[in-house]
Amino acid sequence: MASPFNIRRQTGFTTIAVTCFVLLYMPIILLVVYSFNSGNSIAIWEGFSWRWYQSAWQNEQVQEATVRSLIIALWASGISTSVAVLAALATTRTRKFKGQSAVFAMINQPLMVPEIVTAVALLIFFAMIKVATGYTGLAYLIIAHSAFCIPFAYLPIRARLQGMDLSLEQAAADLYATPFQVFRRITLPQLWPGILAGAMLAFVISLDDVVITEFVKSAGQDTLPTYMLGQLRRVVTPEINAISTVLLGISVTFVIAFTVLSKIKN
Repeated sequence: MASPFNIRRQTGFTTIAVTCFVLLYMPIILLVVYSFNSGNSIAIWEGFSWRWYQSAWQNEQVQEATVRSLIIALWASGISTSVAVLAALATTRTRKFKGQSAVFAMINQPLMVPEIVTAVALLIFFAMIKVATGYTGLAYLIIAHSAFCIPFAYLPIRARLQGMDLSLEQAAADLYATPFQVFRRITLPQLWPGILAGAMLAFVISLDDVVITEFVKSAGQDTLPTYMLGQLRRVVTPEINAISTVLLGISVTFVIAFTVLSKIKN
């Protein structure tokens, strides 16, 4: 009897897998290592030092960009997660309706359309509003990031809803609970892991975004990623490596938390 197909037993699988992992993670490892370089070069090791972390910590531009990034990411994750919860409920807790697939495609549009297209469209749209109102504040970035992050929050929330047992909600409804009471006392407590996972994923996506931010932001509204991009165009020092390492640590922490929360059972 022939043994079942196993991709790991195929010739060259291990070599190809190891090569892919090395090419994928070696640049990241080098970035982290050289963030501790005591010299000014990003390619020549001159000894271990916390110099560039201290430099980034004391840099006022970095401080302002970091605070601005966190404000935008917190607002964007909160707004996008709230919208995602409503959208997930509307597409999973109702009977199938005509156009449901179109609604699903519209919600996930930012995932399917190239980000540069979304950025240009938002640039044109917000430019018209800026001309009409004269307002150039952070609200444009918050709205743009929120719209872009909705599908990232929506998918884990929808997956959580689809995996939940309807029997408790149906029993509550049979006991004359209103739809809001069913949601608050039955659905929401079970949905929290998905909501937190979606919010964290949206937060990381917003925090790391460059393309949309670069197109939508006004003068003096650099976020941490756009500040780093600007520095790369001028002079490159290990300070950029240090900032990148901190961002990497934040992203990895949130992704791990997202993975853990996604696996939490009822």
